[in-house]
Amino acid sequence: MHWPAVCESREGGGGHRGRGGSSGMPPPFRIAVLGAQGVGKSAIVQRFLHDDYSDAAVSSRTRRVHLSAAVLNGHVHDLQITDYPAISSFPGSSLQEWSDVCCRGIRSAHVYILVYDICCFDSFEYVKTMRQQILETRVMGASETPILIVGNKRDLQRGRVIPRHNVSDLVRKSWKCGYVECSAKFNWHILLLFGEALRSVGCVRCKHIHATIRFQRALRRERCTLM
Repeated sequence: MHWPAVCESREGGGGHRGRGGSSGMPPPFRIAVLGAQGVGKSAIVQRFLHDDYSDAAVSSRTRRVHLSAAVLNGHVHDLQITDYPAISSFPGSSLQEWSDVCCRGIRSAHVYILVYDICCFDSFEYVKTMRQQILETRVMGASETPILIVGNKRDLQRGRVIPRHNVSDLVRKSWKCGYVECSAKFNWHILLLFGEALRSVGCVRCKHIHATIRFQRALRRERCTLM
């Protein structure tokens, strides 16, 4: 399935109400994108938001907050996509979260996208550790924490270090998480992975509703807030 590229975005801070404010519209979906350095997290977000890609390596040293929107089950939702730099550990408390500027807002995400490089074993170990720490430390008032595991750089398939079926079986059967492989470089499965992330949130919020998702084109140029 192919959707148009992402939609409406604004620059904003904590005071932004969006469609989830006092108007009674659905609250925004907060998506946290995590992964080790060099796995292509920022490239995935850039491809999703702008349908753009650069071969130049970009080291994310600060968190970047992007505001977009999507239609989920007929309702328009604001999306807050936060691209986090590689963090040493998931904050175990709100105090730790807000003491480190790179981690702010991470514990209140509605869904986590954990990205690894299919050609780098250490990046998968990072994802494994981060997932376990999320499950052990995050509290949202609900027992379910949607996590989507993403294997990036599928275009470098020949350099894969772990067979795809092994990873898929582990993630889906043992971890009970979603699994998607993609290529930011060739725009392969980028929209699919964000669609899967939103469906996982929809399944938590709307237990018996099969989520249908539509991303809309920008009404204004997308802007990013560096935090």
